[in-house]
Amino acid sequence: MANQVSIAVTGNEKTAQGKTRKRFNMLLLIFITVVINYMDRTNISVAASALSEELSLTSVQMGLVFSAFGWTYSILQIPGGIAVDIVKTRILYPFILIAWSLATLVQGVISSFTALIGCRMAIGVFEAPSYPCNNKIITSWFPESERASAIAVYTSGQFIGLAFLMPLLAVIQNYFGWRGLFIISGIIGILWAVIWYIFYRDPKDHPTISQQELALLTVEPGVNEPHAKDNKIKFDAANLKLAFGHKKLWGIYIGQFCLGGTLMFFLTWFPTYLVEYRGLDFIKSGFLASVPFLAAFFGVLVSGFASDFLVRKGVSKEVARKAPIIIGLMLTMSIVGANYTDDTFWIITFLSIAFFGNGLSSIAWVFVSLISPKQLVGLVGGCFNFIGGLSAVIVPIVIGWLVKDGDFKPALIFIASLALIGCCSYLFLVGKVEQIQTEK
Repeated sequence: MANQVSIAVTGNEKTAQGKTRKRFNMLLLIFITVVINYMDRTNISVAASALSEELSLTSVQMGLVFSAFGWTYSILQIPGGIAVDIVKTRILYPFILIAWSLATLVQGVISSFTALIGCRMAIGVFEAPSYPCNNKIITSWFPESERASAIAVYTSGQFIGLAFLMPLLAVIQNYFGWRGLFIISGIIGILWAVIWYIFYRDPKDHPTISQQELALLTVEPGVNEPHAKDNKIKFDAANLKLAFGHKKLWGIYIGQFCLGGTLMFFLTWFPTYLVEYRGLDFIKSGFLASVPFLAAFFGVLVSGFASDFLVRKGVSKEVARKAPIIIGLMLTMSIVGANYTDDTFWIITFLSIAFFGNGLSSIAWVFVSLISPKQLVGLVGGCFNFIGGLSAVIVPIVIGWLVKDGDFKPALIFIASLALIGCCSYLFLVGKVEQIQTEK
């Protein structure tokens, strides 16, 4: 181990000798990227009412539009995970950022249902490697004792970003129309891709990382140096069989699908629910929509930091890692409470509790690095996100069909049912939290 650190440091004469905390700079880059990622996924939900009216789209057609992103996003998770294990992050991430941002921008100039579906599919194609990439970066830059907190911080970007972006996106659309909303979103992503390329480095390539910090990060060389010559992997049928054939992995896969079901409701149909079903003003709905996202933000931070705290105190991983997820899924089931009130305050309260629970459960990515074989983190992450991504395919369409008569009550029952299934998956399939060993 000492030799590995020595080689890494000697190979870079610019390495700082004092203590550094460069991993937190990398975490900030991921956080902002996640905010932009989810902005480009969800601006369609803000534009939905105006867009569907101008293009004369039904609720079933809007369900297909919301779902189109997930068609390609889920299918390409496994190839995306493999790409993450092969291509350097500094090259891969800016490329996909620019590509999905261009697809976002093009949405602002199209005028047909078919073209809109095509753009949403294109965004799904290029966002597919993003979360396996995020997980790879965290696995490379953070020791195991800090990973849940790091995952909580970057995952919170999707919630805190949207909490503040929902009102802002509503205002942008109010002044520039739904076309301007897409164009402005796309330009922001392209600019951020340039910034990412300038500032991101892998640990072993960082010019100013200290020996102390590098030593902290190289305690798991098989994971933290994914591009080292002796860590090359052949992605063959045996790897895929392992990724899809282990009960523990299916436990987290199913759980991720169920978590994604709640998330997809809030990322797609939620503004429509407030405006068309609950009759709220468009601008007012943008501000009210931010409340559940703030709740989810606090949920994910509480989950990550509490989980790492329990691990440092010697609490078993079964409790420290699983408890936030199971409790969160149980809280998510409270979403059905909104079916039994017409008071806006209580509607938002029930939805906020449910989304807080979803945030509490969102450290599920930590199980990828804890359970998957150390050389297949990217592949298992791709499979994990593939199954989770299927929720983006299925859930918007199911909700569109359930609400075709104008009643959202069955949709909320559906979301609560998914949360119950996810809870059972973690309780009965995941089992003991330990890394799967392979002969390789």
